[in-house]
Amino acid sequence: MSNTGLFDGFPKVSAKQWKQKIQYDLKGADYNEALVWESLEGIKVKPFYNEEDVEGIPSFSIGKNHPWNIAQTIYAGDAKKANAKAREILQKGVESLIFTLPNQEIDFNVLLSEIDLAKIPVHFQFEFLAVEPIKKLLAATKDGKATIHLHIDLIGHLAKDGNWFHNLEKDHKILEEILKLAQSPRKVSVVGVDLSLYQNAGANMVQQLAYGLAHAHEYLNHFSSAVGGFFPITFKVAVGSNYFFEIAKLRALRWLWKTVAPAYDLNNDCHILAVPSKRNKTLYDYNVNMLRTTSECMSAILGGADTVCNLPYDAIYHKDNAFGERIARNQLLLLKEEGYFNEAAEISEGAYYIESLTKQLAEKALALFKQLEASGGFLDALKKGTIQQKIKESAAKEQELFDEGKIISLGTNKYQNPQDRMKDDLELYPFVKTQPKKTIIVPIIEKRLAETSEQKRLDHE
Repeated sequence: MSNTGLFDGFPKVSAKQWKQKIQYDLKGADYNEALVWESLEGIKVKPFYNEEDVEGIPSFSIGKNHPWNIAQTIYAGDAKKANAKAREILQKGVESLIFTLPNQEIDFNVLLSEIDLAKIPVHFQFEFLAVEPIKKLLAATKDGKATIHLHIDLIGHLAKDGNWFHNLEKDHKILEEILKLAQSPRKVSVVGVDLSLYQNAGANMVQQLAYGLAHAHEYLNHFSSAVGGFFPITFKVAVGSNYFFEIAKLRALRWLWKTVAPAYDLNNDCHILAVPSKRNKTLYDYNVNMLRTTSECMSAILGGADTVCNLPYDAIYHKDNAFGERIARNQLLLLKEEGYFNEAAEISEGAYYIESLTKQLAEKALALFKQLEASGGFLDALKKGTIQQKIKESAAKEQELFDEGKIISLGTNKYQNPQDRMKDDLELYPFVKTQPKKTIIVPIIEKRLAETSEQKRLDHE
């Protein structure tokens, strides 16, 4: 932490002295059993940290006044309606747009009409893979002032769906063509890496970081030489409720990227889009979801996310609606404008606990990444089912802790309200959907912790 001289008049207290005092106050209780706990990542968390815990740790700075944008997702099945909604929410405090495109028929001139692309970064989530729509998009933004993130993630689609968009050869050929189209001084980030899938499926933080890095490494291996030393990547990260760990996770991700990128002669930073996790969200006592997402958005901001898109409290069971979106948007506005989180990422820099967590997460993730690479790489492990099995094991461990009440979810496995009724309020199916189909790999399935208990409650309403 910065030395302000405030405590110069007091003698320094070593970690050994602190521990001795704590052991004395415990009156015979075991220090490790009473006060040290172990995270799902195998990190032992102590009751206190001091400067001795950060000695020898390389300094890592996100940079002063690191900005972040408030984003909102818009389903763009109808270009005119999506544009109208975009212009409306931009008037209400949104600073970045995320368009979900279900098909190739979109008219980008209509979709982006009257939006100041020089000031409003735009993200696109394509539910298909094709070159022609990208050509139309680049033509519609040919003045070069727009900051665009395409989030094209072949491997992410394979991991989630179990199949390529087309097939391995065709998908890679299309991506290579898109990368060539986007080569220019323009601010176009083509490739996305979706870490949120791993988190929502139950991967621990070390796995999320290692798999995300190995996932990105596959793209770097195949395409970095074709784009002339500039290869911007956008990481989509889901943020859970372990507040300080999640801050450290995002910091570790950026640190890991800056460690790997120079090996490919890349000096550009990555872009981090953070969204709250779905894994801990609940159907019953749903208003608690607002508390969860507020905490998660705070972690994202303090961890150095570039863009934060909140999840409406009712997203798992309601269709898109103005009230839920307004609440989600206003949570971020309150944090930014009234909570003074506008440029708050540097607050976490130098904090002994967070710096120690960042180092441990980064080191463990880097070790797992190297292990993956030595055994054939991420895509090979995905095809063999190794990644799926490891995530499944981690998810089962977390689920067991939840079922035993060691991971507490207020209103769900602790302090339930037996009067809650949800059966008549469901607009969306809030559980894992099973649609048997032929796949070339076992897909990674997202699942919430509360699903089994909620299904039982619904059956007994």
